[in-house]
Amino acid sequence: MAEHVTRRSPLGHSGDRLAEVAHATGGAVSLSEVPFLAQINLRLDSKGPAADAVAAELGMPLPTGAEASASSGPLTALWLGPDEWLVLGPAGTEGALESRLRSAVGDEHASVVDVSAQRTTLRVAGPRTRDLLALGCALDLHPRSFGTGNCAQTTLAKAQVVLVGREPDDGEGSAFWILVRASFATYLVEWLIDASVEFSTAG
Repeated sequence: MAEHVTRRSPLGHSGDRLAEVAHATGGAVSLSEVPFLAQINLRLDSKGPAADAVAAELGMPLPTGAEASASSGPLTALWLGPDEWLVLGPAGTEGALESRLRSAVGDEHASVVDVSAQRTTLRVAGPRTRDLLALGCALDLHPRSFGTGNCAQTTLAKAQVVLVGREPDDGEGSAFWILVRASFATYLVEWLIDASVEFSTAG
């Protein structure tokens, strides 16, 4: 009889602390984990037949410009480099998504690798979100320079991350996904919580 194993996210122990940030800052900043996103690393020639086949499979062309992304339904493709993308999908779909992409590229020269276990995802939102991230990130995060749909590999508080501009909910002002390696997730959360004290409403 197979033993049932409960899947645990890298930040499963931090839920309460993350939730406290919105209260402490009066909603200026909120933090939450988006666990278990499907993440497939894709490498291929952006002008070759494999790219066309992947675009047809995903229902969207792969983005080809720096800091660009594209979305179709629940799927998002992030541009990481001239021949590299990260395809994101809902939790639990990584196996099917990897199979779809492998089938699409067929015998073409390409690499399709499931890296879902490598990172977890933080959602950071609120009117002071850009100010918070600017404390540890050298990117120009003004909405004119980095808005919804933009993405970049960068460092935040010296941790390597993939930063993605997301559509905010009403009243949030700004929203981002931060994809961070599992081994750095707790460190980055502690930094974000500590840095958010600057926006605390206490006192």
